[in-house]
Amino acid sequence: MSAALQLPPLPQLPKAARVWVAFSGGCDSTVLLQLLSQAGLGRRLRAVHVHHGLQAAAADWPAHCRRVCRRLGVPLSLESVTVDRRHPGGTEAAAREARYQALGALMAPGDCLVTAHHRDDQAETLLLRLLRGTGVAGMAGMQPLTAFGPGWLWRPLLDLPRHALREHAHRQGLEWVEDPHNRDPAYARSWLRREVMPRLQQRWPQAAESLARYSRHAAEAKGLLAELAQIDLQIADVAGGLSIRVLRELSAARRNNLLRHWLERAGRLPPPAALLERLERELLAARPDATPRLPHDGAELRRYRDVLYLLPALPPAPKGVDLAWPPRRRELALPAGCGRLQLPRAPTRPLIVRFSAGGEELRPVGSKHRRSLKNLFQEAGIPVWIRQRTPLVYAGKELLAVAGFWRAEKSPEFTWQHELPGVPAELCQPKH
Repeated sequence: MSAALQLPPLPQLPKAARVWVAFSGGCDSTVLLQLLSQAGLGRRLRAVHVHHGLQAAAADWPAHCRRVCRRLGVPLSLESVTVDRRHPGGTEAAAREARYQALGALMAPGDCLVTAHHRDDQAETLLLRLLRGTGVAGMAGMQPLTAFGPGWLWRPLLDLPRHALREHAHRQGLEWVEDPHNRDPAYARSWLRREVMPRLQQRWPQAAESLARYSRHAAEAKGLLAELAQIDLQIADVAGGLSIRVLRELSAARRNNLLRHWLERAGRLPPPAALLERLERELLAARPDATPRLPHDGAELRRYRDVLYLLPALPPAPKGVDLAWPPRRRELALPAGCGRLQLPRAPTRPLIVRFSAGGEELRPVGSKHRRSLKNLFQEAGIPVWIRQRTPLVYAGKELLAVAGFWRAEKSPEFTWQHELPGVPAELCQPKH
């Protein structure tokens, strides 16, 4: 007879933190919920069932989950989500994203989400990632405890095989539902589970255990790479970006490791190999006076002089805009992303706000000569994407001020509060 299942110790959590069990109603999550219901968590323990509406059979699962939770004395939350069937990663990926988004939305700071992933799930995940050509970080697989949303994600069953959970469920007389998707060969994981894993385990009975052990080795290597990237980041970090000179001095492998770490630390997706190749070709190898940009995961990689920047995608720069400053107003709203202008007192003459079209000149306070704005911006080290969005204040045809930077002798002091998301403040300040 198999030994009784035991969970590893619960992670250290705040006293008021709730423990949420992702409860599908299937065998694995039913076993997990039963074990946790015996762990003395009391009212801190909650179950949550996410209804995807992907199949007719799923309509009966919320009622089943209610019965199980009532029997175990565990409060249940029911959440419904809409799955984007046009998701580029397929229906499985879309359902997973929607599910975790719904689960994270329920959590308060310090809460812990618990899932029933086990050793066979880990083996399937590793094989799928291997077939997709993932790197060391991906082959680290699922970790027992990771940060998630405002709290934590705990997978206490990762060391247990699927058959041990099923045997426990039978011994305890537990009831569960069967997901037809788990038998549908149209889904990659289901096909792998039914067609590939049995044959692997027939030839190598310890296949799942060996894959799980490999994931631990990969996780260790991932940690070492993160430590190396942090060392390199301390050297390359300048002015809110990365030094191009330092990046070029690193080997290609070490440079790519740093870039992956830098982007992930900023909350962006890991860059694919094709993006890293383009980054080296189009940004790192660009002329010093070039201002290339490369989109990635809702952000933009931009270069100015010797620095590589990561910025959120900026709204289009305003062109051909003439904004009249309303009389008796001390403040003027600017086009999207450009913020607002303020004066200590309302203007006494009509003012117009424009944006650079090239060729503008100004004699700044303290200067004996008129200077082109292009030269002023270049000497001050202001990137092109800031110049394009910097408001210019005119009285008739006379340029009075480059808001936030320079003003003519007779111009009042304009305060520019920009709203360029994620743009470091130092980029909007002259670098003399």
